[in-house]
Parts: sequence; structure tokens; C-alpha cells
Amino acid sequence: MKVLIITGELAYPLIKDVVSNSKEDIIVHIVDNTQVAAFLTPRLIINEVKKCFADQMDEIDMILVPGLIKKGTKEITKELGIPTFKGSTDGADLAMVLDLIEKIELSQTTPADKLINEEKRKQALKFIEDFENDTETIEKLLEKPNNILIRNLPVGEDFPMRVLAEIANAPFLSKEALINKCQYFVDSGADMIDIGMAAGEDFSDKIPELIETLRPIVGDRPLSIDTLNPNEIKTAAENGIDFVLSLDLGNNSDVKEVLKEKQIPAVLLPTNFSQGKSPKSPSERVEAMHQLIKDTEGVKYVADLILDPVNSSSIVESLIACNEFHKTNPAPMFFGVGNVTELMDADSGGVNVLLAGIGMELGVSILFTPEESGKTRGSVRELATASKMMFLAKHRKSIPKDLGINLVEFKDKHKRNDIIVNERDGVPEIRQKKPMKFIRDKAGSFKIHVDYATTVKDSRITATHFKKNEPDFVIVGHSAKEIYEEIIEKELVTRMEHAAYLGSELQKAEIAMITGKEYVQDFELFKNPDELKK
Repeated sequence: MKVLIITGELAYPLIKDVVSNSKEDIIVHIVDNTQVAAFLTPRLIINEVKKCFADQMDEIDMILVPGLIKKGTKEITKELGIPTFKGSTDGADLAMVLDLIEKIELSQTTPADKLINEEKRKQALKFIEDFENDTETIEKLLEKPNNILIRNLPVGEDFPMRVLAEIANAPFLSKEALINKCQYFVDSGADMIDIGMAAGEDFSDKIPELIETLRPIVGDRPLSIDTLNPNEIKTAAENGIDFVLSLDLGNNSDVKEVLKEKQIPAVLLPTNFSQGKSPKSPSERVEAMHQLIKDTEGVKYVADLILDPVNSSSIVESLIACNEFHKTNPAPMFFGVGNVTELMDADSGGVNVLLAGIGMELGVSILFTPEESGKTRGSVRELATASKMMFLAKHRKSIPKDLGINLVEFKDKHKRNDIIVNERDGVPEIRQKKPMKFIRDKAGSFKIHVDYATTVKDSRITATHFKKNEPDFVIVGHSAKEIYEEIIEKELVTRMEHAAYLGSELQKAEIAMITGKEYVQDFELFKNPDELKK
């Protein structure tokens, strides 16, 4: 296939290099007097091709134009009679595009690298979906001792790690708050929902209502209860709970019979909290766990060797305990990821995916977390994604990279190789000498707010208009653009500095809505890292 690649002067050396080994017949052409490829227009490209390739038009099978050009390529295709598509946004990815040129359907409007990434994502998700829907394979896997069924959910080392999201302090929440929290976790991708009770208290009387309230939302997902209180466990078991967190050496004798009778699986802890005993060393944890398994014979279980926070006791010792236990017992294991993320002042995304990777290597089956602090908001979604990543990596026998699914959110996976660094050469720089004086816009002012829902698509930005300090209406939208265009349309801004301010604040609000950051008008979203050094 003969492919004509259109570009600018700055990107030409890179593109020439990355396509040099392509099996396709490639022509890389610089449009005359064009430094920046992204500034090209369909008309410029049409004129350039007609001028420079008039005698080769019949030989060219395809034209690729820069992925960053603003308009689509329909006009080019129509006028030249040659299929024309957008290439990649980064010239460095053109080699990948050319390798897949006959396997993917290129687009006239969407850059090729985005199409490829989306195709990879679709294939990755389809692999997982096909596995989860393969009932014959699942039935065979459930015959193995390292897998169990919790309600209708297969859990174990042969399945993707299941994400168990905890509604912490459930007895203290209003019915509305309880429902909203549960729905948020379901929308975030939780496989199981946990009712977190209050340590040292007995809210047995509230458990039937809690289960009744949550069951319609969780649907067929397992619903668990997190308590060591025997009365609460018994009440939950009698009211249809699917899974119990937790049994230990202190409470198991009081509840094991009802769990056997109801065939309810439980998490086992190598502790005796009733006596204030909690093993520290790996060998103590493993020994206590083996004793508890013996004491609760007949109860289906998931072993929790207790993942310690960093430097509380020792996260390394707790990981060693998991590893040592798994060498002798293939049973499903439990990983309290929230123990680490909640007790570390760091963004949760990287921590969650790393712990999921370690969990996968250890043979962990359940990843457990609440979302009790701002820094861990989104942990359930992050763990749901991380679980998929590790399942794919495990089956592909690869590192968790280039899987089609990732958790790269606040940084860029690739360093751009075609960033323009010399377009300002010789152009004078101007700096602000003094801040502008504030002058109130006679058209009114706006109070901007983000209404967070359980998903980004259901969230919204609001801009309440004030006239003479009184609110008169609210503009609602899902993006900064929607709202500022409506403001302009209604002629609600008359000063350029006010327009610039509104654009800046609305964009901050949109970023906050997408990322889960708290938006407060006139305050920065992110800390300046330079300020942290002082």
C-alpha cells in the first residue's frame, strides 16, 4: 500500500525516522511554508497534494494527515478521490498506526492513536466479559479448592480479584445517605458491598432494615456485614446476608453453627479481639490462621492475614504472612487495601494499583476498601480497574503495561516527541507589570458550583447568576463550554476580564467534576509543588 503522510517542518525528522521500517510504501511530505503540522487545513492539504503529486494521484492508496488538525478529512477525500484519514496526535505513534493500518478502520475525524487505544480497550474488556460469561469453565474452576461461590459470584485465585466496597459506619447513616453511598460504589464497579458496623457497639436491631434497604441496589451482588459482634452476625445471617466479615479465635464458637446452617462464607482473622490478642510475626499469623480454620471446619472461608499500614507494624511482614500461608493453603485470601491507602498521605491511584499487583502475585481474591477520606475518593473505581489490569497481565503472562486498560490519570503515559520548542525564537516576551483593577460587571456576577453525583456523567456544573446581589436564575451544564456559551448567548458578561475569569473558573469546575476534587470558587484545585519545598 502506498501511503502519503502529510506533515510540517518541525515534525518531519521524527516522522521520517519512525516510519523508516514500515512494510508499507511511505512518502513523507512537508507542506510548503508550514512549520507546525497541527495548523494545516483541508484546503491547504488539497492544494499541496494537487501541486506536488499531480502525476502520482492514481498511485497513492491513502493519505494520512496530522491527528491534531482541527477539521476532519471528508473534504480532502471528496476532492482528491483518495481515502484520507487522521493519523496519530503524536508523530511517534505513526509506526503503530502503519502496523495496524489494514486491521483497524481509520477515521476522518478521530486521530488514529485514539482509535487504536479504544480498540485495545474493547478487546481487553471483551476478554474479561467472555471469561465471566463462560459458565462451563466457571463450574469447572469452582471445583478447585482455591475457589468458592459467594452468593452467585465466583471468588478465588482463578478469577479476577473481586472488589468489596465498605459503607463505613452504616448504622449512623440516614436511609438516603446509605442508598447514595451504595449506588456510588455500584456505579464505581464494586463487585460486592459491605455493611460496616460500629466496633464495640451492638446495632443488631438496625441490621434487618439495613439489608432490606441495600438489597434492591446491590441486586445480585453479594452483600456482606463487617462486624465481630456475634449478635450482629447472627441477626445478619437470619436476614439474608451473603458474606460475613469476620470470624476470629474469640467469636467463632458463637456463630459458626448458624453460618454452616445458612451456608454463608466468612472472612477468617488470625486474632482474638475479645482478649485483645493480635499476632505480629508472619509465623504467628499463619499458625493462628491454621488453628482458626480447624476450629471453623465446615464454614467456607476467605483468609485475611491482615494487611498492615506502612510502618505501623510492618507491611512487609504482613505480605510475608500472606505468601507463607498461600504456600500451604490455596484458599481465597482477603486484602484490606484501605488499611494502607487511608493511612498514607498520598493519592490513592498509584497505591491501589501497586497493591492490586502485589495481591495478584500473592494469590489474593478480594480487595477491600472504604472511601473515608478525600485522598481515597475513587478507590473502588481504581481497584476495579486495577483488578482487570492484573487479570489481563496474569493471563497474557505480561507486565501490567499496554493492556488496553490503565490507571494513568494525572500524568501522561508517553512523553511527546513532537512538542514545538522553537516556534517562539526571536519573538519578544511580555510580562504583566501590575494586576488589573477589579471593576464589577454591570451584567451581574456568578456563583459556580459542582453538583457531584455517583458518576461523572450524572454530575453537573451550575452557574447561579446574581443581579444586584440577588440570584435570578441558574445555568446548568456538563462542561465549561456549555455554560460559558450560554452566558455569552444571553449577553451576561460585558467585560473581557470577567469573561476570562469565568472561563478559568468553569474549566476548574469541570476538572474537579471529572477528577473528584473539591471545587471552591476562587481557590486553586491543586497545590503548587514548588510551595511544598519551602
